[in-house]
Amino acid sequence: MHEHRKDGAELLFLPDGGAIPNNPRLPVLLHRAALAVGDAEGAEALFRAHGWRPAWRNGIHGWHHYHSNAHEALAVVSGHVRVQLGGEGGVQLDLAAGDVVVLPAGTGHRNLGAEGLLVVGAYPEGSAPPDQLHGAPEERQRALRAIAATPDPGRDPVTGAPYPVR
Repeated sequence: MHEHRKDGAELLFLPDGGAIPNNPRLPVLLHRAALAVGDAEGAEALFRAHGWRPAWRNGIHGWHHYHSNAHEALAVVSGHVRVQLGGEGGVQLDLAAGDVVVLPAGTGHRNLGAEGLLVVGAYPEGSAPPDQLHGAPEERQRALRAIAATPDPGRDPVTGAPYPVR
């Protein structure tokens, strides 16, 4: 399911992807052209202002993975990337410099191809160090428990508005 908020954010509700559980309660948030292109420090400052801790600058892995114990914000600072969210049957999105995607705990993601990509990644303040799972069958039950136990993010890292819940 796909919805638009009044502030322009897109909400993507991803179904359980089988190997990749996704999040049953929280949508993916997509903010198009939310940041100044090329401004990693500005992205980090915006995240900090809304209670999200910038943690790294790099790209996005080229294999399906997810974090069962942490929500993650990805700000595309430069370049562009095609990502797949939700596992093998999931949605594919083209992201460009200035876009931000916010992935609730359990949301699968992978890089399908990029050029000149630099991403700033962030996690809500106080969250656990993120695990990295790949959808192996033996991970699923532990991952479902961890997703359910992960506190909802207090705020959208781009707007500061309350994070939407189903």
